[in-house]
Amino acid sequence: MNFTFHRPLKLRLIGILLLAGHSFVSAQEPASPEAAVVPLPTLVTEITASNPELKFYEAEIASAKTRVRATGALSDPELSVELGRKRVKDPTGVLSGEGTAWSVSVTQTIEWPGRIGLRKAIANRDVELAELGLARFRHALTSRARTLAYGLHAANVKAAAIREVADRFTALKETFLARDPAGVTPLLETRVIEASELTLQRRASEAELALQTALIELNQLRGTPATASLRVSAPALKLNDALPADALMTAARENNFEFRIRRIELEQQGYQVRLARNERYPGFSVSPFYSQEKAGDRETTVGIGLSVPLPLTSRSRSAVDVAQARQRQAETSVLVAQRDLEREVLIAAHAFSTKVAESRRWAPNSAMKFREAAELADRHYRLGAVPIATYVELQNSYLDAVEALLDTQREALEAGLKLQQITGLDFNAVEIAP
Repeated sequence: MNFTFHRPLKLRLIGILLLAGHSFVSAQEPASPEAAVVPLPTLVTEITASNPELKFYEAEIASAKTRVRATGALSDPELSVELGRKRVKDPTGVLSGEGTAWSVSVTQTIEWPGRIGLRKAIANRDVELAELGLARFRHALTSRARTLAYGLHAANVKAAAIREVADRFTALKETFLARDPAGVTPLLETRVIEASELTLQRRASEAELALQTALIELNQLRGTPATASLRVSAPALKLNDALPADALMTAARENNFEFRIRRIELEQQGYQVRLARNERYPGFSVSPFYSQEKAGDRETTVGIGLSVPLPLTSRSRSAVDVAQARQRQAETSVLVAQRDLEREVLIAAHAFSTKVAESRRWAPNSAMKFREAAELADRHYRLGAVPIATYVELQNSYLDAVEALLDTQREALEAGLKLQQITGLDFNAVEIAP
C-alpha cells in the first residue's frame, strides 16, 4: 500500500486546527435514553434547595436564637422549704412545750445593671455568625454545584470525543489486519495505529473515571442514589469582564464572609470585655421568707433576706485580663484577614481576567471545525492522500483542542465563581446563556 503526500492539503488541514474559539457547540453522540438530561441552572437550583447539610446551619441559627431568649431573661427564683420539730425546756430542764417548726422562702438573684444586656448582645452576635455561616454555605454550594455540573458535561464531551477517535483507530486496525501486509510501510503503519489505539484506551479510561467522580458527587448533592444516570445539557457560557480592582476590594471588605465573621468576632469580644468588667460587681439575692413555730406558743416570723458574695479572690480581675487578651487576638485576626483578603482578591481577579482573555481567543464553532478536520483526515488517509504522521497528529490535535476548550471554560467558570464568592458581588462573571 503506497501513500502520497500532498503538502497543500496538509497546510489546509493544519490551518483548520489553528482556528481559535470560545463557544463550544457539542457535536458528540446523543445522550443514552436512560440518562436524564437536566439543564445546568435547573440542576443547581435543585441542589441548593434540597441539600441535607442546610439543615445543620438552619438548626444552628435556631439554637442561637434560643440562646438570645434565654440570656435576656432573669434567672429562675429558688424555693426553699424547711420542716422540723421544736422542743422548749425551762431552766430546770423540764419540757415545757413541743411542736412543729417550718419555714418557706423564695430567693431571686438580681443581676448588676447592664449585665443581661451585654449577654444578650453577645448572643445576638452568635445569631449573626450562624446566619453568615448559612449564607456562606449556600454560596459555596451553588458554586460547587455549577462547577460539578459543567464538569460532568465536559467529561461527557471528552469521553465521547475520545471514543469517536478510538473507534476510527480500531476500524483502521481491523482493516489493516484483514489485509495481507506487503512491505515494511504497511506493517509499520499498523503498529502506529495499534499504539495510538492503546494510548486512546488509557485516555478513555481516565475520562470515564472523571465522569463517574463528577456524577457520584453531583448525585450526592442532589440527594439521589450515587449511581443514578444524569446528563447535563450543553451550556453556552458567556464570560463578562470583572469590575476594577478598587471596586472589587471595596466590595470584598463589605461582603466577604470570612472577613465579616472576623469583624463580628472582634465586636463580640469587645462585649465580652465589658461583661467581664461588669461581673467584677457581684449580683445580690433577695429572699422573702415566712416561718412558723408551734411549741406551746405559736411564733410567726415574716421577713426578707439579702445576700451578696464577697469578692475575696482575684478571679474577676483574671477574667478581665483573659477577655482583653482575647480581644487583642481578635484584632490581630481582623488585620490578618484583611491582608489575606486583599491578596485573594487581586489573585482571583488576575486569574479570571487571564482565563477570560484566553477563552476569547477561541473562535466560534471551533470544536466543530476540529472535528471536521479529523474526519477529513480520516477520509483522505484511507484514499492515500494523507500520510500516517499527519493522520495521527490531526486525531490527537482534535482531542487536545476539545480538552483545551473545555478546560479553559471550566477554569474561567471556577475563577469567576471564586471572585464572586470572595467579593460578594454577583456581577455575572459567567452567564449560562439559554
